[in-house]
Amino acid sequence: MIHPPYLVKGDKIAVVSPARSITFDEVHPAIRFFQRHDLEVVLGTHVFSKHHQFAGTDAQRCRDMQQMLDDDEIRAIICSRGGYGTIRIIDNLDFTRFRQNPKWIVGYSDVTVLHAHIHQALGVETLHATMPVNIRGDRSDETLQTMMNALCGDPLVYTLPGHALSRSGQSEGLLAGGNLSILNSLNGSPSELQTDGKILFLEDVDEYLYHIDRMMVGLQRAGKLAGLKGLIVGGMSRMNDNAIPFGKSAAEIIAEAVKNYKFPVCYDFPAGHLDVNLALILGRRVRLSVAKETILEFF
Repeated sequence: MIHPPYLVKGDKIAVVSPARSITFDEVHPAIRFFQRHDLEVVLGTHVFSKHHQFAGTDAQRCRDMQQMLDDDEIRAIICSRGGYGTIRIIDNLDFTRFRQNPKWIVGYSDVTVLHAHIHQALGVETLHATMPVNIRGDRSDETLQTMMNALCGDPLVYTLPGHALSRSGQSEGLLAGGNLSILNSLNGSPSELQTDGKILFLEDVDEYLYHIDRMMVGLQRAGKLAGLKGLIVGGMSRMNDNAIPFGKSAAEIIAEAVKNYKFPVCYDFPAGHLDVNLALILGRRVRLSVAKETILEFF
């Protein structure tokens, strides 16, 4: 995998909105945060545009992203928020200049479209991390610190408590994944993520439990689980249920889907739609150790 250059003081970074609309007031604290880290923030022309629920039309959002992909002075592209919309523009983006001059793509949730496409089609690392919509005031915590550590090349090693459903073991592989719903929507497309030999990270939010079950069965039937080296289950946040309960939690649904495989599995990893959203370098080789505690080491 190709490692984009790490950021240094004075670098230019872009903020774009490839999906749902956002306001200046929601982004301003993030601008101040990056400026405090001596980075120059460049805003996409349509970052605050609005077209129904989107941040501008498909053409406008695509044009903003294309401009920043092609600009050699931009060293990272920070997606302002998720929501829905990136899948509508991915096929109209030209990654020729990006391939020649890789840069960090940062975000989570709907940004999984970019993570998966770039991972699979281009072999470039991306950063699953918090976004401007989540940055408030002078907040400075582990979520933001791990994002900056990843962008600036500082070591990333996470040690976390165990979980009752975790399956012990140790493995190494490239880290891939993101939002479970988005990954399922990419199957059969040029952005479909190939998982054999990889450590898969999954998270989701505001889904019905039977949807989680359907998507996990879908991954199993598509051969996305059998060849894994490991599985990291992040936040399964704000799950919904029907009047007649499904009968299992999201973690239990996932445990059932992977019960016949031997790779290590950890649950409740603090990444995704959570207050603590630790940065994950997708495409980076990692070592996953699951026992009484979970250790995830990037190298």
